[in-house]
Amino acid sequence: MNIAVVGLSHRTAPVEVREKLSISDDHIKDSFSFLKANEQVIEVSILSTCNRLEIYALVKDQELGISAIKEFLTNHSGLNKEDLYPHLFNFNQAEAVNHLMRVSGGLDSLVLGEGQILSQVKKMVRLGQENQSLGPIFNRLLTQAVSTGKRVRSETNLGTGAVSISSAAVELAQLKLGQSMGKDQLITLESEDVAVIGAGRMSRLLLQHLYSKGCSKLTLLNRTLKRAESLASDFPEIDVNCGLLDDLDECLKSSTLIFTSTASDFPIITAERLRNCERNTVLRLIDIGVPRNISADVSDVNGFESHDVDDLQEVVARNQDARQKMALEAEALINEEAKTFLEWWASLEAVPIINRLRSGLEAIRKEELQKALSRMGPDFSARERKVVEALSKGIINKILHTPVTNLRAPQPSSQRKESIKLVESLFNLGISEKDS
Repeated sequence: MNIAVVGLSHRTAPVEVREKLSISDDHIKDSFSFLKANEQVIEVSILSTCNRLEIYALVKDQELGISAIKEFLTNHSGLNKEDLYPHLFNFNQAEAVNHLMRVSGGLDSLVLGEGQILSQVKKMVRLGQENQSLGPIFNRLLTQAVSTGKRVRSETNLGTGAVSISSAAVELAQLKLGQSMGKDQLITLESEDVAVIGAGRMSRLLLQHLYSKGCSKLTLLNRTLKRAESLASDFPEIDVNCGLLDDLDECLKSSTLIFTSTASDFPIITAERLRNCERNTVLRLIDIGVPRNISADVSDVNGFESHDVDDLQEVVARNQDARQKMALEAEALINEEAKTFLEWWASLEAVPIINRLRSGLEAIRKEELQKALSRMGPDFSARERKVVEALSKGIINKILHTPVTNLRAPQPSSQRKESIKLVESLFNLGISEKDS
């Protein structure tokens, strides 16, 4: 068995490729079914965010397993192999485990240390459990990945003041506003007519950061009015005008800054829509949805300035050096957690011989116990029989404790193999001709 991960992220693929790989909640069940149907896949989990899609799998054969995952990604995206494969990465065994720990800890994020990735890893665990695609190996691996993410945030400085995609989007708006004034600095948004399209988790973070940057009034549009009003009620300090997506055209006319973050699979703002929008000032559009909520051809329309998640690099680069230093604190912790899992994984090599040893001793215990009980006669009470049986089980467990602990202890593979052979020989645990 091999642990493998195949995927792509903001580091390897532009947003126009990533959006084709995004798996919505409506399609996640079918994706699990397709992957589990392949005979190479034993266990599997899916991590899908705005900046990455990664398929983690326990596969029978490394090469065939990775090929099966790539086939799924090709079918799902609708892209040709020639257009998709150059953007994919794959890691195996120790590299795959280390990569997952780094992702969960926020070390592989667009914004170093961003906290939202941990909740997305938790969601990956939940989806895997709901779709019955996790076994003992991945339950252990993913649970440890979540605990690693928590440790990074509680035991290092990387989580201190960590920003998110949403806060980076707000800073990008401030930066672009400043640049339009000939200043290379972040400008307060108090004079902007702001609108937020969508009322999900990303929009919640947007409202939080917009308020901290001077925005005290905005328009919030959503597919359902109830959800928009529910989100607005959590921000009483902001004057929020809630509406439906039907009001989008009016919003495009009256706003100077619009953020989009919806679950739509298709762009809701296109060049054709904007050409019908009469304006006297520039409208700045910032799209943090993947798939994108704003089509690429919008940039061709005069009077509109459009940015997507890939444009956040400009803001991230301004404080990346400081956060890189913080990331060094987390690297040792990440390596420690990865090593712990890999040692546990390696110890599984000893499980078959441990089970055979335990079964052999258990058979002897039962046989000898039965002989002893038969000699005791009918005067031996049921309570006394239970005491003697518990005694015999306790002796076997005491005998097994030291060899089992030593066989599963961290050690070089060659040393473990020698120990396994020795136990097999001493206790005559080889497979007999009768068993073969």
